[in-house]
Amino acid sequence: MLAMAGLPIYIHAPKFYVDSYGVGLAALGAVLAGLRLIDVVQDPVLGWLAQRVRRYRGASVMVGGVLMAVSMVGLFAVPPPLPPVVWFGLTLTGLFSGFSFLTITFYAQGVQKADVIGAGGHVRLATWRETGALLGVCIAAVAPTVLIGTGAPFALFAWGFVGLAALAVFAMAREWQGAPVAQMETGLAHILRDRLARRLLLIALVNATPVAVTSTLFLFFVESRLAAPGAEGPLLLLFFLSAAVSAPLWGRIAVRIGAKRALLAGMGLAILSFGYAAFLGAGDVAAFAVICFASGVALGADLTLLPAIFATRMAQIAPNPEQGFGLWSFVTKVTLAIAALTLLPVLEFSGFQPGQPNAEPALFMLTALYAVLPCVLKFLALALFAGTTIERG
Repeated sequence: MLAMAGLPIYIHAPKFYVDSYGVGLAALGAVLAGLRLIDVVQDPVLGWLAQRVRRYRGASVMVGGVLMAVSMVGLFAVPPPLPPVVWFGLTLTGLFSGFSFLTITFYAQGVQKADVIGAGGHVRLATWRETGALLGVCIAAVAPTVLIGTGAPFALFAWGFVGLAALAVFAMAREWQGAPVAQMETGLAHILRDRLARRLLLIALVNATPVAVTSTLFLFFVESRLAAPGAEGPLLLLFFLSAAVSAPLWGRIAVRIGAKRALLAGMGLAILSFGYAAFLGAGDVAAFAVICFASGVALGADLTLLPAIFATRMAQIAPNPEQGFGLWSFVTKVTLAIAALTLLPVLEFSGFQPGQPNAEPALFMLTALYAVLPCVLKFLALALFAGTTIERG
């Protein structure tokens, strides 16, 4: 449920508001960047709040679920009662605030859960958690396309999300009961004083940026560079299903060779796939499908192993890990702000027009931003991680 309200919303919502209400790319980019800048304060504060209300987690999780459900309906199923760009910002603020709080709570609870499920608990738990999240992303990525014949695909998606949110909150209710509060309080300063924690947060920031870039530009790349409108849904499904299927495999590989070596292999695979995409042109849908598969497998490593490594460190230094995951949530989401703030205005300035014939310079810029930039960023993340000492596990 949480994953359905994360990455897919960045894929669908901007194009939905462009197509339905004529909102400009630059305006949407500014709004998305502003929302992520709110997280500079919000995510650490929500981490602090999640720690303070730990004794009442069941009730707080219910409030967060309701906020997400109402915001999703407002975003996609309610005609904007305000100027569309304003309504876009307000509904996304509610959606992502609930998303942030519940994600922080969910990951923090995982630190405690991993301690009681045996050796390698953090990697094992991350494998299940991220596989479920990736399946949620798969559903959300393709659902509007599958529902296109209904006449209101995004409205139906929003109401379906409401039902799933109710089911998810109910199913997890027992997990929040009696959540213990450690005697030693840990805050942001304590976590940031730890050299390894700081390093992992930096790596998470750099490593997530390529995915933010490709997510922001994916629909435009398929529609305009590949000249394949209508292929977006199957390609997205292939990408996320590859990630979901590979996540358990990466968990097994990490048990055998260590989480660090496994993640480095995944990063290398991502670089190869990003580089290959730079050479594609109109009609190269089959080749791009291969890229979607390979980059999806690489994403499975990112989403499974890096959070598990960070959770292991939090278990060692932060008995109350909510604020640590508030920072983690911030650095992984701020990449989307960077992408929105820079990519969409640059693309518009180059002369690119969504859904219209574009000159070669505009298509060249689209390719450079979608394929070459992520390759460079991923190589930087790999270099940073290779130079970081991580205990085997």
